[in-house]
Amino acid sequence: MVGITETVLRDGHQSLIATRMRTRDMLPAAERLDAIGYRSIEMWGGATFDVCLRYLHEDPWERLRSLKRAMPNTPLQMLLRGQNLVGYRHYPDDVVRKFVGEAARQGIEIFRVFDALNDPRNMEVAIEAVKQAGARAQGTICYTQSPVHTLEAFVKLGQRLAEMGSDEICVKDMGGFMPPTEGAELVRALLSEVHLPVVVHTHSSSGMSAMTCLAVAQAGATAVDGALSPFAGGTSQPPTETLVGGFRGTALDSRLDLSALAELSAYFQTVLDRYRPLLNLRSLQTDPGILTHQIPGGMLSNLLSQLSEQGALGRLNEVLAEVPRVRADLGYPPLVTPTSQIVGIQAVINVLTGARYKQVTQEVRDYVRGLYGAPPAPIDPELLRQVTQNAPAISGRPADLLAPEFEKMLHEVRVLVPAADDAEVLSYALFPAVYKAYRRALEQGLTADVVMTAALGVVGALRAPKPEPPSRAAPAASGGAVSPWAHEGRARLQSQRRWVDAAHGRTRG
Repeated sequence: MVGITETVLRDGHQSLIATRMRTRDMLPAAERLDAIGYRSIEMWGGATFDVCLRYLHEDPWERLRSLKRAMPNTPLQMLLRGQNLVGYRHYPDDVVRKFVGEAARQGIEIFRVFDALNDPRNMEVAIEAVKQAGARAQGTICYTQSPVHTLEAFVKLGQRLAEMGSDEICVKDMGGFMPPTEGAELVRALLSEVHLPVVVHTHSSSGMSAMTCLAVAQAGATAVDGALSPFAGGTSQPPTETLVGGFRGTALDSRLDLSALAELSAYFQTVLDRYRPLLNLRSLQTDPGILTHQIPGGMLSNLLSQLSEQGALGRLNEVLAEVPRVRADLGYPPLVTPTSQIVGIQAVINVLTGARYKQVTQEVRDYVRGLYGAPPAPIDPELLRQVTQNAPAISGRPADLLAPEFEKMLHEVRVLVPAADDAEVLSYALFPAVYKAYRRALEQGLTADVVMTAALGVVGALRAPKPEPPSRAAPAASGGAVSPWAHEGRARLQSQRRWVDAAHGRTRG
């Protein structure tokens, strides 16, 4: 049997609609998601925390509490960027410990902890905090390809993560270019040498994801990630229904109900229709080019945006050729937040200025100096000399240079919110300027519905009916009570779809 981690509430919408799904569109499906029998539901972390505050004007902690109340039976999971938590810089150890402890207290049971450089020093405090909180630590290997990212290196990292207290290992193929045979070989090696369960996360970018999921499952993976089909494919995960159907009737059978999944997908189709103006069609396309340039879909979108702002879209191919060169100069970092942005922006600058490293971003300078961690391979000697001639490199753990911050942030935030609890303090500590803007927006009545209505440009959206959850009685496991969904039926779903179609000038047969 292979377990399924459902990502529709986190990576699915992060990949396809820029993380803009509101909590109100998640909650109507929560009861049924909870009844499916998933191994876990990923619904927090990654970019969701920042986007909740910055763009949706929602409290990310309230989202966690609400979904935990609605889904008490399924382990809730989050993506944690190691010492970066859910932000883009290293935070002091006291903030890391406080954040992990609070997230666990409010409902996170599985923490997928990764570091963009695969530097275990950037994961150790977070993993330790997860264990102290009584939650499950999923130590993560960011999969990539380079001369130094070998099977032996990945296994060695897995062994180190096990020594640090990880309960299981995740192979994170954020680019979606891990071949089935190589994925299977890696899973077998980790099981043989590390002796912990292995979970595999991939993306559909290159078109290989379903094959890779089958191969790693046959090799012994405990679970794979999928997203319900409206939020699957392209730069997202493979469709949950496809994985379940492919495993059905074999020793890998996930034992999930395809009919129940279909009803949930019908609901999430109505949700996607609401956000369709945010859907970048390119993110839904299969891009085998990623097998050579290794640029994840989200990073490609950023490159396109940067070039468009400079009126230089015609130079995309030059940038795509420059990205691997910059990556090699920086010691082959995996391309995942924040290293994807660090490499991508520098590549754009190199191309547009016509001279490599004539201008070097502060982020690249910090990276070269070791402030993000140890690079997988040595940095180009000339670039290293250029950056460190006035600011020396460090050799220790970057977070050792950071003074404790939590108490300082506590005093600062209570000037704004006198009754602020630890969760409020953490929101401020992670994103001070964003948090202040969020509080001002709430005072002005700029709620998630108001700002998203403006963003989507749907006239009268606030007066329109919300998407309704699928019709189905709750299973016996929930006490035998009849679900409120049982009296809604597909007619409400169809009515909602007709409304969305009308808002976009479409007709439905």
